[in-house]
Amino acid sequence: MAKRVGVDKWMFGTVLTLVLFGLVMVFSASAVVAKSTQGSPYAFVVKQAAWVALGLVALFILMKVDYRKYNNPKLIFPLMATTALLLLAVFGMGKINGAHRWIRFSGFTLQPSEIAKPVIVLFLAWFLQTRIHQIDNIKETILPAALPPLVFIALILKEPDLGTAMVCAIVLLGMLFLAGMQMKWIGIALAAATPLLYWMLFRVPWRRARIMAFLDPEKDPRGVGYHTLQSLIAVGTGGFHGKGLMEGVQKLFFLPEPHTDYIFAVICEELGLIGGLLLIAAFCFLGFRGLRTAYKSTDPFARFLAFGMTIAILVQAFFNISVVLSIVPSKGIPLPFISSGGTSVAITLACMGVLLNVTREID
Repeated sequence: MAKRVGVDKWMFGTVLTLVLFGLVMVFSASAVVAKSTQGSPYAFVVKQAAWVALGLVALFILMKVDYRKYNNPKLIFPLMATTALLLLAVFGMGKINGAHRWIRFSGFTLQPSEIAKPVIVLFLAWFLQTRIHQIDNIKETILPAALPPLVFIALILKEPDLGTAMVCAIVLLGMLFLAGMQMKWIGIALAAATPLLYWMLFRVPWRRARIMAFLDPEKDPRGVGYHTLQSLIAVGTGGFHGKGLMEGVQKLFFLPEPHTDYIFAVICEELGLIGGLLLIAAFCFLGFRGLRTAYKSTDPFARFLAFGMTIAILVQAFFNISVVLSIVPSKGIPLPFISSGGTSVAITLACMGVLLNVTREID
């Protein structure tokens, strides 16, 4: 197959559009809060812009690096070991909002769980490429493939960060399914995970409160139902056309975390149904181009790499938007490319650089 001269321009353009749009919306969502809490309306957007710049540098570099260079255990195993150490290191740091998710050093913060997602994809792409014909061998393939990601998932759950852990778990199952694993094994895995999931959702008091708030937020509108109700108010009052950029009201100390977890609610309030649907369409188009790359790749490693990177972004976007629309219970997970969050946007852009390099190999 002839090698493409350049990268997928449609994918590249969509990524740049999403990132620039994200910067605009971070400023819109955070300006008033930043002025009140940080002394400058530009505090959050400037920090986000710095991470975006770092991520774009990584994207431009990585999209020129042949993806085959990553297909090397001498690279993969050190990355996995480093990621595991970072996931352990967070427990030596003080809690932020009741969770050990960040490593902090001299004003610099790093969220290792964001690094864990592409490392899981990279490991599985390397491991599964030669195991396609023996994928249902539980001893030789399934367990060795699943064990390292499950260790990462367990550490992420301990932080606790159920949302990111679920994204990692879906990526793991999705890539095993792509490799040809029978549905019965997925059913067995889900059955085995059900008691643990039940305990985490219904036996942990604050998670159980979130479930109850999701089912009936109006029962405690000033307590556990507050986040859900304020989010739905923002989405509902935006109407079809929205109130206009910078004109939203819910971000003015009503909607919690308006520039991070609930930025999609601000988008819907200010840009309306049109803005919300266009953003969803952009993610769908990005997903289409990514899955198209996986489908057309003749190299198994490239196929797994493209598939894993793509579904990780899509699943995360689905969870974030679903939380805002009260389709699933609340969980702290950013909207890729859009939400304020340095590690998230930088790592996601770096992943897109790898994916864009893979697109050079297809028609």
